[in-house]
Amino acid sequence: MGSSGRILAALGLLSCLALSVNIPAAAAASAPVPVPEEAARIPFTQRYQAVQHGGLVRASNSAISCRREVAPEAESCADVKKGAAGVNSDFEMFYSEVDKDPDTYNSTRAELKVPQGAKVSYARLYWGGNLRVGEQKPPEDNGRVLVAEPGGAYKEVLADTVVGHKSDADSDAYQASADVTPLVRKGGAGMWTVAQLNIAMGHSEVGAWGGWTLVVAYEHPQEPLRRVSLWDGFERLAAGADEAADEAAGETADEEAGETAGEAAGETAGEAAGETVEIAGLRARPGSRGKAGVVAYDGDRGTLGDSLTVTADSGRRVNLSDGKNPFNDVMNSTITEFGQNAFVRQPDHMNNLGYDADVLDLSPVLSGGARNLSFRFAGENQGHFLGVLFVQTDARR
Repeated sequence: MGSSGRILAALGLLSCLALSVNIPAAAAASAPVPVPEEAARIPFTQRYQAVQHGGLVRASNSAISCRREVAPEAESCADVKKGAAGVNSDFEMFYSEVDKDPDTYNSTRAELKVPQGAKVSYARLYWGGNLRVGEQKPPEDNGRVLVAEPGGAYKEVLADTVVGHKSDADSDAYQASADVTPLVRKGGAGMWTVAQLNIAMGHSEVGAWGGWTLVVAYEHPQEPLRRVSLWDGFERLAAGADEAADEAAGETADEEAGETAGEAAGETAGEAAGETVEIAGLRARPGSRGKAGVVAYDGDRGTLGDSLTVTADSGRRVNLSDGKNPFNDVMNSTITEFGQNAFVRQPDHMNNLGYDADVLDLSPVLSGGARNLSFRFAGENQGHFLGVLFVQTDARR
């Protein structure tokens, strides 16, 4: 092969990489985007798990918020951003933009708190939203975002797995994700920026929503031995969960085998039911500590009926909730950790109008120890989309 042929081959190889280095936003916006495979429903499966000294952290933000009130009874947009009650269908929604780049139409930042001295063992970025509001966005860009590490330039990130994408009479919702471990190892702790989420703005009876969450597993020799698990899928949850889904979920006992209770539950109950995810082999001692993180789309504040319950082994069910996430309205458009705003976000809206990324205290479930945990999600009256579950628990050898 001549020198010109070698150059062309190298350029072809570089164009296939999911992460491109230091490309300007304008150039990235004009590049053709490979259309990933899509599915209307993706049962929950385990994406990553490890037992190591360390834990899980995440950064997250919504990409769209209210611009003006549409419903006569709506609270003011300014008050809703500060945490007042309000749902996205009451407002005209518009993109959040925090960078100075004229070639991006939405961009938000959030702090990633990787402990000093830690080694990133795995990192995955999730993003998604609604394509149909006052406008209809084409789905071809669902699998592409721009990401900038702390102090860095935008890099294109492309989805590396099937994109969940469900269109119906009310909405056109999706979630995509990509392994960004090398990027996070290089970028480390600090303010991460994500731009160009493919979401629609405007007003509709369903409303606009969208956001992103970066989940990171890390190792640190001075931290306790913990089991960390990351699960994802794309399920629409509605009211009226079927108890048969619980029975189907109970048949799954071995986490390592890769057979998920989410698949069994979803196949049994479909959209009308909740979702059950079973994590086995924990070996958590009595009094162990833990946390569970959830990412969901189109959860409306004040629309009751959605819940997250967890059962340790064959014991009683415990509702996961806190001061910001009531037991019967867990998916209420908050981005919190143990009921607190635990990291810096730009913007830092308290009511995120259809985007949830919460971390809840799992310790009460582990008070008597546990080998298995069964997570049960139930939908609110108007339904919502479930995208991610990540779990950290104390472990023992």
